[in-house]
Amino acid sequence: MKTKANMQMTESVKSVQKAESRAQNKNGHRAFVRAAALLMVLVMLTGFSACGEDSSSADGKTLIYGSGDYTAINPALYEHGEINLLLFIGLTAHDADNNIVPAASESWTYDEDSCTYTFTLRDNLTFHDGEPLTADDVKFTIEAIMNPDNGSENASNFEDVESVTVIDDTHVAIKLTAPNVAMLDYLTMGILPEHLLAGKDMTTDDFNRNPVGAGPYKLAEWDFGQSIMLEKFDDFYLGTPKIDKIIFKIVPDNDVRAMQLKSGELDFAQITPKAAVEFEDLDGFALYKMDTADYRGIMYNFNSEFFKKHRELPNILSYAIDRQAIVDSVLLGCGTPAYSPLQKGPYNNPDIEKFEYNPEKAKELLEAAGWSMEADGYYYKDGEQLAFVINNGQGDQVRIDMSNICAQNLREIGVNATVKVNAETDWANQDAYLIGWGSPFDPDDHTYKVFGTDKGANYSSYSNARIDEILSEAREKATFEERLPLYQEFQEEMTKDMPYTFIAYIDAIYVGKDNITGITEDTVLGHHGVGIFHNIYEWDLAE
Repeated sequence: MKTKANMQMTESVKSVQKAESRAQNKNGHRAFVRAAALLMVLVMLTGFSACGEDSSSADGKTLIYGSGDYTAINPALYEHGEINLLLFIGLTAHDADNNIVPAASESWTYDEDSCTYTFTLRDNLTFHDGEPLTADDVKFTIEAIMNPDNGSENASNFEDVESVTVIDDTHVAIKLTAPNVAMLDYLTMGILPEHLLAGKDMTTDDFNRNPVGAGPYKLAEWDFGQSIMLEKFDDFYLGTPKIDKIIFKIVPDNDVRAMQLKSGELDFAQITPKAAVEFEDLDGFALYKMDTADYRGIMYNFNSEFFKKHRELPNILSYAIDRQAIVDSVLLGCGTPAYSPLQKGPYNNPDIEKFEYNPEKAKELLEAAGWSMEADGYYYKDGEQLAFVINNGQGDQVRIDMSNICAQNLREIGVNATVKVNAETDWANQDAYLIGWGSPFDPDDHTYKVFGTDKGANYSSYSNARIDEILSEAREKATFEERLPLYQEFQEEMTKDMPYTFIAYIDAIYVGKDNITGITEDTVLGHHGVGIFHNIYEWDLAE
């Protein structure tokens, strides 16, 4: 069989032969033309050989992944970064079943009387620059997260840390003010190199564009806004990764990712359910529909004048959203209607009010709260129209489609809801946002810091004194039996004072070339499908 490259090369040789023939009668030029012809053929042969080269040939095995954009990479400051799993390691890690396993630490003990974890680090751990990773780096990282000057999104996770004590290079003690069984989950956070960041302003330092960790891959090149090239780290504690290079190609738009998968520009990417349909029976590709704890909802900003004044609205408007229609039409069935931030785990309370679709009830409750329908078909109260914008970030078509259906549902009951897509998110100066959260780990994760008053990821300025009390108490209980009634009460209390209108849990859909091996398809993923790379060092590209 002739490949496209073979046929193009044949045509090029024929063209050279024709050129040589035309030059036959031109004395003095024949030798020159023949030499030029031979040179051209050699160039063509070399070029086509390179173009037809497999991703696992000359420069080793390379995987090109369709990624969102990054402006900074630092696990101590920013939670949302799947690239962190490749560049950094924590004291602990999650396995394929999301259980806690040793990572930088080979073991640990816990003293109940003093609420102290003592970790023993592995011998001979090194950062990508060859410097040793020691207990001093662990202490530095945790204290950097806790430093309010750094504004870490993860600071709330470490509120219970009273002190971090370096015993020696391979032993570190973390003392808590109270028990917190979620701490082992939070210590999966990537460890930073003190020798590169000590005494510097972590929020502005060049490290955030040149990260150095101890993960299975190290940064080779960052072409901002275009791509991030990673190379395998031969000294990774679990062994040298099998894939030599992984390129995070910046393709924020999920639909564009689908096109680039087909064109061969990408090897692996997360795409939308609608785009996934095209890959279901397409030769050369494997489709992964993976369960997640990742939900979407309308986040109401209680710092805005409108929702600060009308706290009754989130509960009422939650009856106006047709969640099943969104799952069916936007997610094509790849998801489930949402009613709670803990719905996908063992702490779910299935008996709470679920705000099932009931537009007539929503209108009745609006009128009972003093809103009146006027001639334009919208509700008003004290001369103010019931109107707000559901904001979205760019590139996530699923959220935009969800927002448009929500806005349509709301307009049908008399709410002048519109949708806006923004290049940047202004959390303080907006009425609502199509938010996403969710964690498959400890129930404290993505609850305490998201719904607790003034916590690091509480972008809605939500504040509920009883919920603050419940979440604080729940993180201090040691057993499932003690925590279950508290988290069930938390969900019940939330239904009385909704921070969000919960919409749907979404499946994470990944598509990759069918020669990629090592993906654990049954792993329940987190927000944005993060967790897919938990065992990236085991992935391979079959010949």
